[in-house]
Amino acid sequence: MKIKLPHSTQNWLSVIGATIALISFFMIVFLFIVNVLFLEGSSYVGLVIYILLPAFLILGLILIPVGMFFNRRKVAPAESPWPKVDLNDLRHRNAFIIFSVGTTIFLLASALGSYEAFHYTESVQFCGTLCHRVMEPEYTAYKHSAHARVACVDCHVGSGANWYVRSKLSGLYQVYSVLATKYSRPIETPVKNLRPARETCEECHWPQKFYARKLRLERHYLNDDNNTEWDIRLVMKIGAVHEALGLQEGIHWHINPNVKIQYIASDKQRQVIPWVRYINESTGDTTVYMDEDNPIEETEITKENIHTMDCIDCHNRPSHSYKPPAFFVNNAITSGTIPKSLPEIKSVAMEICSEEFNTKDSAMTYIEETLREHYQDTENKDELEQAVTGLQQAYAENIFPYMHVKWDAYPNNIGHLEFNGCFRCHNDTHSNEVGDRISKDCNLCHVIIEQGSPGAVESTTIEQQLAFRHPVDIDGVWKESLCTDCHTGLNP
Repeated sequence: MKIKLPHSTQNWLSVIGATIALISFFMIVFLFIVNVLFLEGSSYVGLVIYILLPAFLILGLILIPVGMFFNRRKVAPAESPWPKVDLNDLRHRNAFIIFSVGTTIFLLASALGSYEAFHYTESVQFCGTLCHRVMEPEYTAYKHSAHARVACVDCHVGSGANWYVRSKLSGLYQVYSVLATKYSRPIETPVKNLRPARETCEECHWPQKFYARKLRLERHYLNDDNNTEWDIRLVMKIGAVHEALGLQEGIHWHINPNVKIQYIASDKQRQVIPWVRYINESTGDTTVYMDEDNPIEETEITKENIHTMDCIDCHNRPSHSYKPPAFFVNNAITSGTIPKSLPEIKSVAMEICSEEFNTKDSAMTYIEETLREHYQDTENKDELEQAVTGLQQAYAENIFPYMHVKWDAYPNNIGHLEFNGCFRCHNDTHSNEVGDRISKDCNLCHVIIEQGSPGAVESTTIEQQLAFRHPVDIDGVWKESLCTDCHTGLNP
């Protein structure tokens, strides 16, 4: 039996809309089946299935009644503006059945599609690979971080509808920035818009279960002919001596529930801190420390400028940390991906990494050509090939020329070697009214129990401590300066 529809459907706009809607629907079903059953596709397949094709489907469905409206106005302009539905009329009945069945299928498909679209836009694949060139540094660093199995949204969004909506509104502008090439290189860290760490980080890392103390071994190689190994073993005072004492002392004392540390930063990245306030929540005692070398005016001490210290003030690169060459080359030599037996390999690698490149390909080519030229007389060609591959891999995981991303683009506040980190406050220049200072004594956070090169190691028991000995004799200059005065990431 021939299906008859109202005359108002017989117009090109409605026909085009129906065609677009049907093609989009069947393409969605086909790609969905392929993606689910055969696991074929990439992040772009999800974009097409859950975002682009549904948009065309909805557009097509909208065009159908729009075409009917204009056609009806054209054919019978004097009739009532509201359509009449008469189920005794075969055309009306067919249109009603098609509309009812189509609407039911559309609503069911929309429910499933909306659910899948939600999960797709919350996936690591969507966040990390959709805008490949732009997000490549963040995604690469994330895959090699301690949070590689934690979804991006667990930290960047967290739970709750409020922050979900805010993240999607922010995402719309980010999509526009990528499409219009309006993004900055490197992408700025949104320090002002971060969700409080106690609503995200502490979902897993709650203070009551922090480590008491931790043993840490740092292995370095000097810039000499033999790539001399220099080890330093430290006891990190993360918490108190005994776990039962909680956060009474140690590095994590800063977020003790009975303590509030507030500060004012004079720069956007919060690396320069001229004002610190300590509040004892139990007693109400308050102490203000001002940087003598960089004081601020009283007018700058406002409620809006004062920040309360939390996890992110120190752990500001928990998943997107770009290691400096001195660090990733040391690690590569330790792991064996760069052979230690190649003379001067540490020094040569540092010189290579100090060069600037426009693309990753040019960097890879330069690494290979420079190493081959420097070691052209070496007898062990296997070690040379290993060094080329190892340095290229380490470089590709930490330096991204296109986005201008490398270790010095994003300050890392854990430690105090390449960035001031702890020394932003603990620098001996912050003092209160009675002259007490925020000390930069190394032993506040860690103690050294072993240091030196193999065969000439100085050590003590875990209850004792050693005075720091610089690997290179610089006449104790390090005692009067900060590590960052010399260490730039391109030296040991």
